[in-house]
Amino acid sequence: MPIEGNRAAGRQFNCSEKNIRDWRKEEDELQTMNPRKRCKRGRTAKWLNLEENLATWVRAQRDNNRAVSTVAIKLKARVMASEMKIEDFIGGCVNWVYKFMKRNQLVVRARTTVGQKLPDDWEQKLSSFHTFIRSEISEMSLTNADIINMDEVPMTFDVPPSRTVAEKGEKTITVSTTGHERTNFTVVLACTASGIKLKPMLIFKRVTMPRESLPEGAVVVCNNKGWMNAEVMQKWTDKCFRTRPGAFFKTRSLLIFDSMAAHKESSVQRYINQTGAHLAVIPGGLTKLLQPLDVSVNHPFKAYVREEWDKWMMSGQHSYTPCSRQHCATYD
Repeated sequence: MPIEGNRAAGRQFNCSEKNIRDWRKEEDELQTMNPRKRCKRGRTAKWLNLEENLATWVRAQRDNNRAVSTVAIKLKARVMASEMKIEDFIGGCVNWVYKFMKRNQLVVRARTTVGQKLPDDWEQKLSSFHTFIRSEISEMSLTNADIINMDEVPMTFDVPPSRTVAEKGEKTITVSTTGHERTNFTVVLACTASGIKLKPMLIFKRVTMPRESLPEGAVVVCNNKGWMNAEVMQKWTDKCFRTRPGAFFKTRSLLIFDSMAAHKESSVQRYINQTGAHLAVIPGGLTKLLQPLDVSVNHPFKAYVREEWDKWMMSGQHSYTPCSRQHCATYD
């Protein structure tokens, strides 16, 4: 027996009269929908033209194999809204970005670590190193500003992300670069336990110094391998370690670094000891547990560099070889 009236139907099926009324208005549309999607959850796009233009931009970037992050989508949406004079645009947050991606069949895709294995006696070495550090700090009455950590960060001229936004179901995920993913250089970072940053040093793999004007505040050296050696360690000691804030008045300090070959050179250690610094060499295999820079600083540093490279690839000034190959980023 058919039910007469929206209220009676609502009472029988335990739902509001408004739902019954809306379903009856949309009966023809609901009948043609997939049975699993008749709930019609989710709102339609409020700024349809903006989303269409933004989706076109994302696909254009992917057609050129440019990496597109969710942050880039958020920033581009704000720029487009301003250009289109959409004053009530309140999108651009993370939730809106993912809803936009879902509406336009876009997902975050991986570009097509091996962790360091700990030694068998790592717990004993860890405890011994902690004990040694505490005794050095206590015996020399060191403050946080007297404890320095240094580490080398291998970098490349191309730093493409491993993930990008792309069409769902796309088989091949390619990210354009300038072909210099393996052109290496080294950045030497150091800071005190109080948070004071020492001058960064960049080691380029070349014989002569770059001719272009380089930023102030960074020390640049060159050698055949683009990596740390005994000679460069002495230059780092003179130009970065000795010139750190307050170093002139410090008679004692503690320098912590890993056990790479250049750090363990007797000539290097004697040279650093002449500054009044005691050395603490992290046992091999325990870098990921005992190297503060490696644990908490190097990753965000690389992320910032990748972000700058992303901006440069998308909107920077580019030059090309006679074979139409894009030049890599300048030393500057």
